[in-house]
Amino acid sequence: MKKPSRRKFLGTAALIAAGTAVSAMPLSDKNKPYPVVHHVFFWLKNPDSQTDRDQLIKGIKTLKKIETVQDIHVGVVASTEKREVIDSSWSVSELLFFNDLEGQATYQTHPIHLEFIKNCSHLWSKVLVYDILEA
Repeated sequence: MKKPSRRKFLGTAALIAAGTAVSAMPLSDKNKPYPVVHHVFFWLKNPDSQTDRDQLIKGIKTLKKIETVQDIHVGVVASTEKREVIDSSWSVSELLFFNDLEGQATYQTHPIHLEFIKNCSHLWSKVLVYDILEA
């Protein structure tokens, strides 16, 4: 049996590494799945109430049942470094992703969204929305 050379081993390892790196790369920036983002920040009327916060989070999570919502992230303020540019005055955030503006418009009038507003609006004192379209 022929003993493999170090050069051949290193060459094979380099090819495997390159193949792995290429397969992990996105195929194209044009294939980004969700070009429309709907980011909402909620300020609770009772910001110290864990019950109110949990109820709002539970309500927000029902929105993922809407067929045009492609992905959802629900969050609370992170305990990161306090800096002048960071607003940590809000309580809960929802981040929704859509394929297109039509899907986001469908979400706005969807019965599940309207039910969420009906059931949870008493919990917040302020809502701020950022709708984002990929540039």
